[in-house]
Amino acid sequence: MTRRNGEITRSDLRRRWPHHVALPADKVRGLETSELVHSVAKRLSAAQLTYFMLRDGRDFVVFCFSRPEHAEAFSQQFGGEMAPMRSCSSAVTVSAASCSPASFGAGSRQESARW
Repeated sequence: MTRRNGEITRSDLRRRWPHHVALPADKVRGLETSELVHSVAKRLSAAQLTYFMLRDGRDFVVFCFSRPEHAEAFSQQFGGEMAPMRSCSSAVTVSAASCSPASFGAGSRQESARW
């Protein structure tokens, strides 16, 4: 598999943005809400890439931060949960989406995880 120059990969997220915060997808839906959430994440140390998870039948959007204090502040502000990264050896299917609000409604594969 090839990738474009400068494209963020899953291993980049683990290495450069190891602090992950899972928000219920309901808290990121809607244009105004998603713009607010993404603008706050952008001001902090968040990656430009998010990914989706399915846990207990609920959808989550996961934001990745390079600094733990930024992840904690983001989690507290929006009611998210700190989500540890899974090991590279685990079999996961993940679709990463850009941070644009329009990308959240796109059909994506989801990671089934417990944290």
